[in-house]
Amino acid sequence: MTPSGVLRIAVVGSLNADVTLWVPRRPSPDETLHAERIDWFRGGKGANQAVAAARLGAEVVMVGRVGDDTQGRWLRAGLEAEGIDCRHVASVDVPTGLAVITVDPDDVSIVVAAGANASLGAEGVQAAAAGIAAADALLLQGEVSAQAARAAAEIAREHGVTVVANPAPYNEVAPAVLPLADVIIVNRAEAEQLRHPDAGGSGLDLRPDAVLVETRGAAGCVVGGDITVDAPQVAVVDATGAGDAFAGAFAVGMASGAAAADAARLAVRAGAWAVTVPGAQPSLPTAEQLAGFAEPAT
Repeated sequence: MTPSGVLRIAVVGSLNADVTLWVPRRPSPDETLHAERIDWFRGGKGANQAVAAARLGAEVVMVGRVGDDTQGRWLRAGLEAEGIDCRHVASVDVPTGLAVITVDPDDVSIVVAAGANASLGAEGVQAAAAGIAAADALLLQGEVSAQAARAAAEIAREHGVTVVANPAPYNEVAPAVLPLADVIIVNRAEAEQLRHPDAGGSGLDLRPDAVLVETRGAAGCVVGGDITVDAPQVAVVDATGAGDAFAGAFAVGMASGAAAADAARLAVRAGAWAVTVPGAQPSLPTAEQLAGFAEPAT
């Protein structure tokens, strides 16, 4: 936390336009299935986590790329309406990233086209170095290039900024940034990939003092392998964005000086709130909303 008491979070990541389809079940091969509902939401793991942190009171700077198109302007306007610094969200001559999300009674499936997100490289991150260096925490995910994510992590480490990495999806970004991360947030599948090369992981050498946080959906999370934090029990409407709500809230907690377990208690409440509201960014809670929300047991 800065001497003024203001929390500052930098996010280097993706911005996507999400088209969400509610379906009665997953389609079978060669089957055409009619959706019961369709809607558009602002999304992208990076943008979602930026909004999550901003709604919990942090000053946020976003570093990313959108297309010079209607969707890109819509996404940037949404972030600016949240008070997020978007001077490093540049427009490029590539379509804005797109996510096609299907929500069925049991689960959520997502197909992502990177689009403009793939245009962010190390040079674009270096242009935002001052904003990253001034932050209390840096949030990274797996939806921009490994070069961009690595450059951001190196800047953060050089300036003593806490690096919070959420390797989702688990891909080539993981070996580039996880050895530099102070906090690593993974779900159960990503944890398996991290630990076991045969499951798609890379046997990474993590920092000795790195904190591994494994999210477990309705069961809350496990911090450091031995601290279980339970989540409030809620009725699930749409799980999209819950992991991003968790990551953004966890970064805010760490930036405020909270211990990892206390940051996790805030994060599981944010994630639980998120599943009760359709869409990614519309579901991210404010501090006021969480203030009246059930505290989890430990």
